[in-house]
Amino acid sequence: MKEFTVTPDPKAPGLSESLNGIDQNGATISLPVVAEKPLTLFLNSQEIVTMMTIGDYPDYLALGYLLNQNMLRADDEVTGIDYDEDLGVVVVRTTRKTDFEEKLKKKTQTSGCAQGTAFGDVMEKFEDIVLDTEAVLKTSWIYGLSRKINQQPSLYLEAGAIHGCVLCEEDRPLVYMEDVGRHNAIDKIAGYMWLHSISPRSKIFYTTGRLTSEMVIKTVQMQIPIVISRSGFTAWGVDLARQANLTLIGRAKGKRFVCLSGAERLVFDADPATVPEESGKHHRKAAQ
Repeated sequence: MKEFTVTPDPKAPGLSESLNGIDQNGATISLPVVAEKPLTLFLNSQEIVTMMTIGDYPDYLALGYLLNQNMLRADDEVTGIDYDEDLGVVVVRTTRKTDFEEKLKKKTQTSGCAQGTAFGDVMEKFEDIVLDTEAVLKTSWIYGLSRKINQQPSLYLEAGAIHGCVLCEEDRPLVYMEDVGRHNAIDKIAGYMWLHSISPRSKIFYTTGRLTSEMVIKTVQMQIPIVISRSGFTAWGVDLARQANLTLIGRAKGKRFVCLSGAERLVFDADPATVPEESGKHHRKAAQ
């Protein structure tokens, strides 16, 4: 795959709107603000969940969500994905009969933005997954990915209040998705990988969001062996990563990063002294 097969389109209609306000000096300003809207997901005739999302790629989001909740199997045949923008509904249809009434009773509101929801059996395959033991992560790739992703036009840079997730291979960013919740962004990538038959082997997952238990669980279920974040960790997220032998890199900004799990995959091929400190320019606008 070439670099940035899928990229954010910060100018796409409906993803943000311009709002007027007053700054610290009392001056009138206009700035872009991310839009969010409800999307209700059905699996066949069963209503599964209503998610808050920016509204792009509803097909990838729906598929990825079902895969990461163990409601859709890798070998399932999807016969159709119907999306009604006016109703805010997406329906995934499969040949296999599904009935998740009992699972739907066991819901946990996650720490994810936009109120992510995980169902009770989300861990049912976690302990059985063996991540790629031959995958490596060169430190030069960390620096290269951070630079390329941070310079890519995005809603994160345009308006802030959003998370980005990127599927990568070596130092090449491949698929870049955004959403108000980082759990939605990773689900979009999961759906894209499933629809396009992309192997997780030797892939790297990059995110702007913090590495919580939910993010670690979803990364492991996608069988991606390495995850890099600009943000920090939660203790449970680290514990789960160590159980799964997931390489967990956090606080990756400029020349700095911290590895709390899977350090045996690291190859130190770059001298941090030669890496420039990250300029605040690329994220200053997003923080406004």
